[in-house]
Amino acid sequence: MNRITKLFQDAKNEQEGGLLNVYFTAGFPELNDTTRVLQALQDGGVDLVEIGMPYSDPVADGETIQQSNDRALENGMSVKILFEQLKDMRETISVPVLLMGYINPVLQFGIENFCAKCAEVGVDGLILPDMPMDVFLDEYKSIFDAHGLLNIFLITPQTSEQRIKLIDEVSEGFIYTVSSASVTGSKSGVDSNMESYFARLDAMNLRNQRLIGFGIKDHETFKQASSHAAGAIIGSAFIRVLQQTTDLEQDVKSFVREVKNYPETIAI
Repeated sequence: MNRITKLFQDAKNEQEGGLLNVYFTAGFPELNDTTRVLQALQDGGVDLVEIGMPYSDPVADGETIQQSNDRALENGMSVKILFEQLKDMRETISVPVLLMGYINPVLQFGIENFCAKCAEVGVDGLILPDMPMDVFLDEYKSIFDAHGLLNIFLITPQTSEQRIKLIDEVSEGFIYTVSSASVTGSKSGVDSNMESYFARLDAMNLRNQRLIGFGIKDHETFKQASSHAAGAIIGSAFIRVLQQTTDLEQDVKSFVREVKNYPETIAI
């Protein structure tokens, strides 16, 4: 069973407090920090990890993540190097790992080759926000399925009920629920408009569980989001930790434990 699918199945019965997915940009702050950050996130107690593939025009992302993309590209990061960095990750990493990015670099690498490398290194799923759903279903789903990869779709407050139901029908794992019509890092917390949006989703009785992203930054906002979904996704706030770190491993672990409200004395 795919690790993402198993995580969410287990969470229905066991998880308290919400699942935490943390995003970071591969090759940031330094080129060879990718696996260091990944290991520290797991050691801190994260439930799943989203590794960003740096791209020159990340249209859905705010300034903080755009800056991390620019820095990673300046460091020499590429899809090829990322797979080289991840080749031994499953020797120590047990949490589900997703790659997040934009379709152009994947197409340049070759969809079949890309999916094969994902399966080879132990990646569990992809988030490609600018890949049209009909293109995925018609051309790529069979390739993803052959390599055991999930494709995670995004919905927003503007997504129609018809499309949400279709996404739910063709999805496995979870649905990435964008909290507001904005870019990453631009808002914080849950407001009344979001409350009605989440209530509308609850009323639809979707088959898949949801993680809420955009605007989650600390324990309080994580707790708010988790009251409306299976958990939440943090990106920009974590990138800021990496921008300012003086002790990468300790700062990463401390951030995760603070968000999940784990005492520092607990060995996870």
